[in-house]
Amino acid sequence: MLSLRTFLEQHAVSVRRITEPLSINQEITALQHVLEYAPDQPVFYVERPVHNDGRVSTMPVVTNLCADRALTARVLGFEDHRQAALAFTGLIGSPIAPIMIGRSEAPVQEIVLKGEQASLLDIPALRQHEMDAGEYITAGHCSTYERESDVDNTSIQRCLVKGPRLMSIFPYANSHNARNVEGFWRHDEPCPVAIWIGHHPAVVLGAQSKLGYPESHWAVTGGFAREAIRLVPSITHGNKLMVPAEAEIVIEGFIPPHRLEADGPFGEFTGYFGEQIIAPVIEVTCITRRKDAIYHDIGAGLPDHLTPDNMAMEAKVYALACAAAPSVVNVHVPYSGRRFHAYIQFRSPRRGEVRDALVAALSYRRIRTVIAVDDDVDIFNDGDMMWALATRVQWHRDQIRIDGLTHPSLDPSKPIGAATVTKSGIDATMPPSAGSHVPRPFLPILRAKAGPEQKARDILRKLASVEKR
Repeated sequence: MLSLRTFLEQHAVSVRRITEPLSINQEITALQHVLEYAPDQPVFYVERPVHNDGRVSTMPVVTNLCADRALTARVLGFEDHRQAALAFTGLIGSPIAPIMIGRSEAPVQEIVLKGEQASLLDIPALRQHEMDAGEYITAGHCSTYERESDVDNTSIQRCLVKGPRLMSIFPYANSHNARNVEGFWRHDEPCPVAIWIGHHPAVVLGAQSKLGYPESHWAVTGGFAREAIRLVPSITHGNKLMVPAEAEIVIEGFIPPHRLEADGPFGEFTGYFGEQIIAPVIEVTCITRRKDAIYHDIGAGLPDHLTPDNMAMEAKVYALACAAAPSVVNVHVPYSGRRFHAYIQFRSPRRGEVRDALVAALSYRRIRTVIAVDDDVDIFNDGDMMWALATRVQWHRDQIRIDGLTHPSLDPSKPIGAATVTKSGIDATMPPSAGSHVPRPFLPILRAKAGPEQKARDILRKLASVEKR
């Protein structure tokens, strides 16, 4: 059975264990900042996190779990991270139904703390950045359900620890969890919630899949894990809210109707601090955990935060673009563009196809700019993309602008009070050829023959091996 600990054992070579005591106040997240643009991203296992009052936590902290694209791809069962768009589409389409088990079999309920025994202050939640409002739970998968259908939803939401049994929660406007909360509030009822923390990356990623509403994530999560997820009834909510038996920690409670409190500032995925807002709160009723629980944290606005979600977004954009243009071969949502840019690669598109695909991709509310290129351009190399923009685009001819489209409120460039934005599609493909056997009307690209290039690679590889000795 997959769990966070089975991943750490199987991929020990990718884990850096930190034995030195590190404060939960910025020191752990600083590890991720130092390596933000490193080509290889290790998983950090901090053995001795230190609380603000000087206590060394009994729970180690794991972070940077999904920061490395190549490792994330291998964990999900495909070798080339460049094929995430196709791979994620296949995984979403291969669900495996979950298995329900009893509480005596569930590791996550080895320890059950109810009422005043439960304290969020014993969890080593991090204050990641200097302007954060406090300690945030950032890898908490918040599970709620729709009041009318009882269909559950799971999504990562940030939670600010406000006291031993109180924290705020920020479900984005119009998100599935936000809809579920509003459904209970319309009847002046508290919304049941269970937040599970710590699991195998395949489970973490599967639970973040972009699905319809209302639609449970558990079967899709099983498809990502390639095994049925074992679920156990939560202590507070019973079968209404099931939680993964192999998780590390579960926080249970209710979101009381219409109660809003201050939340933020907080470091967002954009790389900027988000403003202070008002948000719902969770009144905690119970905390369950493993006896030797490991706390999982996600570095906000860092590769750990963006990499897995961007890979999932690639599948979404790919589906939208392919429906409009069969010549689409791949999609990339680059870290450099946060979640706002998408690159689409085409092979011999017919007239009109590129623009059809650009418009389709721009309908995805998260995306603000889409750039289309031919298959001779490496969409995973920002340098190649800038070369295509510089040499293949005439702005009066190749740019599409669409006004009045929706976009996340966290976009720092969005004018204050604006409900919609202008989005842009850029066609950086070469003009099509006049016929099937006629070359495209464009200058030849500088290239060396395959033989000399391979010889050069072999020489450089030998030099690199000598330097390492």
